[in-house]
Amino acid sequence: MRRLRHSLRWALIKAAVAGTTMVALAFLIPLGLMVQQTARDRAFTAAERQAAALGPALAITTDQDAIARAVASTDAGTQGRMAVHLPPAEAAGAGAGALSGPGGAGGVASAPGATASGGTAQGGTAQGGPAPAGKVSDPAVAGGAAGSGPAAGATIGEVRALAADVASAGGQGRSFTVEVPGGYALLQPVAVDTVRTAVVEVFVADGDLTRGVATAWQVLSGVALGLVAVSVLVADRMGARIVGSARRLAAAARSLGAGDLAVRVPVDGKQAAGSPEELREAGHAFNAMADRVVQLLAAERELAADLSHRLRTPLTVLRLNAASLGEGDAADATRHAVAQLEREVDQIIRSARRAPEDAPAVTVGCDAAEVIRERVGFWSALAEDEGRRWQLAGADRETPVPVQRGDLAAAVDALLGNVFRHTGVGTAFSVDVLATGSSVIVLVGDAGPGFTDPEAALKRGEGHGGEGSTGLGLDIVRKLAEATGGDLALGRSAVLGGAEIRLRLRSRPDGTVPPRTGRRRGRGSLFAR
Repeated sequence: MRRLRHSLRWALIKAAVAGTTMVALAFLIPLGLMVQQTARDRAFTAAERQAAALGPALAITTDQDAIARAVASTDAGTQGRMAVHLPPAEAAGAGAGALSGPGGAGGVASAPGATASGGTAQGGTAQGGPAPAGKVSDPAVAGGAAGSGPAAGATIGEVRALAADVASAGGQGRSFTVEVPGGYALLQPVAVDTVRTAVVEVFVADGDLTRGVATAWQVLSGVALGLVAVSVLVADRMGARIVGSARRLAAAARSLGAGDLAVRVPVDGKQAAGSPEELREAGHAFNAMADRVVQLLAAERELAADLSHRLRTPLTVLRLNAASLGEGDAADATRHAVAQLEREVDQIIRSARRAPEDAPAVTVGCDAAEVIRERVGFWSALAEDEGRRWQLAGADRETPVPVQRGDLAAAVDALLGNVFRHTGVGTAFSVDVLATGSSVIVLVGDAGPGFTDPEAALKRGEGHGGEGSTGLGLDIVRKLAEATGGDLALGRSAVLGGAEIRLRLRSRPDGTVPPRTGRRRGRGSLFAR
């Protein structure tokens, strides 16, 4: 999981989630608000329709029973959400309350139910039927001048709005909503005649204003989540193609580094389908690099074979001269060295001419003690000729190392060759082998002047060994040590006083460098020869 979190595929998924989420929110929030406003408008529109349904009934009659039946026929009336505020009935008589009769002119009614002075009133009741003179049927005051203020009439249904709001709606002649406990009340004025106006009240509960909004939000949220999921799926598929191409390129690079010169990155066909153009260009560049490496290695092998072939002539002369040396240790050592040199040259030629796929399997690993004993024995003949005292310690038991036998022998020869090349005749030297559970340390010390610049001596090609020195010996040894996880260090010998070279070869990958105490035990007695 940790590897996925830091991969390109995961980065693409996070980018897709972020982008899709922002787009979804940009549409989700406005749509949700629009749905909420639509639900509110729908509720008030339905209330207006319910109020308008009573208009024809109020235009025909203001009889309470008839209006009650009309209210009960509506949905809002059935649910107890509608009320009708009827206007007051017409006052007895007309004008400012003057009554005419045969008994006198202009008798004024002093109170409801009072008879007019001078005889019987000429007018009728508010409904137009015959009534006693001065009788008023509605609970309105019949006296006073006309237009002194509206009087309250009968009310049908459950009232929720305040009387002041009802009067305001009737007086202004326009509908509006007022907030009441549990919701809102729509007040719709309806003209009963040219003078009077009734007010229809329709209650709109808070639940009606938000009906369907929660469901709409859930649907919109589900759509947004679906879009995010689809974008993640698409980004994952795209990331899989990109990551697959990058991993194929990385695998090819690792294989090439491991020595597989035939590996190539597919840039065409099914495997490369869907790969980005940039990764295809990287694949073409990798393939061109691999081809160039193959060409350079082939040229290097040809050069090595050519140089080795050129060495055959002087080697033949050396072999003939060595054969004429006669008998003796020096002559035998010379002939042995010439024969070994011929074998090495032949091996170089065969290796250079052999195709990489035809190379035999090489067993990695050898006994370091055995190789060191053999090489020290080889150099001991020359040491005796030059009067050098020498010693070998710690090479009496098996010490396996993950290095090829020929490579380790070349490294030991380079270290001992430095002693003979950089010290005078008669200078003593020693070779110590220390084996631990994780490393094998080879110490080569001498009684010479030591290193004047150890850092420069380790740099490739910068050694100053005089004629015949290439400055590559210690660099070859260092690369051998680093190939096993070890190292090469230069210093001063604590016993002989000259230079000391420490070669540490790692025998196990989880090992640690052992302490160097006690490695000189019994050294003084070994210089008896």
